[in-house]
Amino acid sequence: MEYTPRLKSKYKAEIRTALKDKFQYKSVMQVPKLEKIAINQGVGGATTDKKLIENTITELTTITGQLAVSSKSKKDISNFKLRKNMPVGVRVTLRDNTMYEFLDRLISVALPRIRDFKGINDKGFDGRGNYTLGITEQIIFPEINIDKINKIQGMDITFVTSATNDVEALELLKQFGLPFKNQTPTNNG
Repeated sequence: MEYTPRLKSKYKAEIRTALKDKFQYKSVMQVPKLEKIAINQGVGGATTDKKLIENTITELTTITGQLAVSSKSKKDISNFKLRKNMPVGVRVTLRDNTMYEFLDRLISVALPRIRDFKGINDKGFDGRGNYTLGITEQIIFPEINIDKINKIQGMDITFVTSATNDVEALELLKQFGLPFKNQTPTNNG
């Protein structure tokens, strides 16, 4: 028997029909779905310390369960002592089962570990149905051993959906269980 992540099953069984009824879609194929989760970490000190990129790649790979790759600079910036093609960040894109597993761990384990957590802000929508969430510390993930990290870094987590506007995307992410503060976005789409 093949393993199916909990949130993937929940989407197929509950979320899809709930969204179809709420927005009165004619077909279940019109219902928005989560396509991918992209995670980015900018590493500011990477220009002076090469070991920082390697450590960040290891941490992000541990958190997501998928190999992270370094992002390289696109141009020279002399004020930052930056040359073209120098590593400046780390990124990973999650799809299908690994995406649902990461989302499950994020909602049920990592977000509740944030100090003074009152819900995530709903202002991170881009107008096209995608949502970006900023996290200030990578130590909220239980996979990270606090004793072994040398620098606390933040990350951006982008949820890419097939929704055409922010209202549909917000409802989709709420159905998955993301704890938003009680506000509603304006419909830009």
